[in-house]
Amino acid sequence: MNNDTPSEGSTGWHGRSTRQWQAADAAHFLHPFTDFQALARKGSRVITSADNIWLQDSDGQRILDGMSGLWCVNVGYGQQVLVDAAAHQMRELPFYNAFFQTATPPAIELAELLAEVSPPPFRHVFFTGSGSEGNDTVVRMVRRYWDLLGQPQRQVIISRVNAYHGSTMAGASLGGMSGMHAQGGLPIPGIVHIQQPYWWEHGRPRGLSREEFGLVAARWLEDKIEEIGADKVAAFIGEPVQGAGGVIVPPSTYWPEIERICRRHGILLVSDEVICGFGRTGQWFGCETLGFQPDLMTFAKGVTSGYVPLGGVLVGDRVAQALIERGGEFAHGYTYSGHPVACAVGVANIRLIRELGLVEHVRNDVGPYLALAFEDLASHPLVGEAQTCGLMGALLLVKDKHTGQPFPPDLEVGLVCRGHCFANGLVMRAVGDRMIIAPPLVITRAQIDELVALVRRCLDLTLADARRGGWVLV
Repeated sequence: MNNDTPSEGSTGWHGRSTRQWQAADAAHFLHPFTDFQALARKGSRVITSADNIWLQDSDGQRILDGMSGLWCVNVGYGQQVLVDAAAHQMRELPFYNAFFQTATPPAIELAELLAEVSPPPFRHVFFTGSGSEGNDTVVRMVRRYWDLLGQPQRQVIISRVNAYHGSTMAGASLGGMSGMHAQGGLPIPGIVHIQQPYWWEHGRPRGLSREEFGLVAARWLEDKIEEIGADKVAAFIGEPVQGAGGVIVPPSTYWPEIERICRRHGILLVSDEVICGFGRTGQWFGCETLGFQPDLMTFAKGVTSGYVPLGGVLVGDRVAQALIERGGEFAHGYTYSGHPVACAVGVANIRLIRELGLVEHVRNDVGPYLALAFEDLASHPLVGEAQTCGLMGALLLVKDKHTGQPFPPDLEVGLVCRGHCFANGLVMRAVGDRMIIAPPLVITRAQIDELVALVRRCLDLTLADARRGGWVLV
């Protein structure tokens, strides 16, 4: 059923119809990243239950969740072991804080497990409630690190255009999205941006191969460091694969060169693993897939598969040693740092990922299978470029497949395609005219076939719209 024309719906979930839920939603619930007035007119989609990779809404429509909730439900819906872990911890100790020289067993145990699954330099963790809070912590932590080393002038953190690092003041400032910076006086001081490593936009028009462009894009960081002065730069932060920016997979040459530049100038390297962590790319962390070793890693989402909120920063030996051995209070933290219920679910989730072999499943089976399926979708008349990395994928919709000419922005072709996805039982996200997916890691080859068939159907429907409107030349 198309969400543009909601029905009265049944009254099967807590006795309310779809329209009743939508009316209450419009009256009271302010959604994130939303035009509130437009949503109130249209009516929200009300999700009432889920199992494995499938959602169900209040009208009874079955929907394939091609986005893992919001990049987070890695183990799929309905995993009883996570429910049981939360219930047990709620009964035993529903909350205590990590202030006042106090800890709880779940927080300690999860810290141990995270050290086990992380690359060797990471043996310490600072817990937060979300990825946004984790990136706020990064800002505080890298500046504290340089204070302890007697270089307090190292304040500047370099990020990238079109990056996403959360929506708190520091997280949104680290991100490079102009729409967010236009509201709230962002970015805050001490954060600057370089261009993103998007070959289609910046390398292809110049006739550069992907590998050549990767080196060019990395050197934009060196240029910025030299412009600012290396003695003033604290860190560089980036997502291994830009997620909310449109699943921008950088060339293979990019990240190793970024690491070399950071080491040369002595600045810290931060990998935002909020989306890429916990198996999404076919390794435990995206930096392992993309071939670089950071000093700090932000995480969230997949650490609990989204069942309860939890985030944090994995701290490498270089930074941890300074924080621990040079002494003094790190004046930063949250009420819910190391929340025992969240950490208990995190422990159960990591054990389940291991038990099901999901990292290997993505790396050796469904990741390569999705890549082949997207190669096939690349032949569609609307698709200019298809990219995947593990269980992340993007299709760029273009007006002219042969020249790569984009659609005029005012047509919002990505939203047209997304509308067809909603109407046909598929969650696929539009980032401009890039259509992206990141399904649960438990997905099977047969389910990928279902997903791809739905994607192709929605592309065909979008193409039909484009032909009727005279938007395309085919």
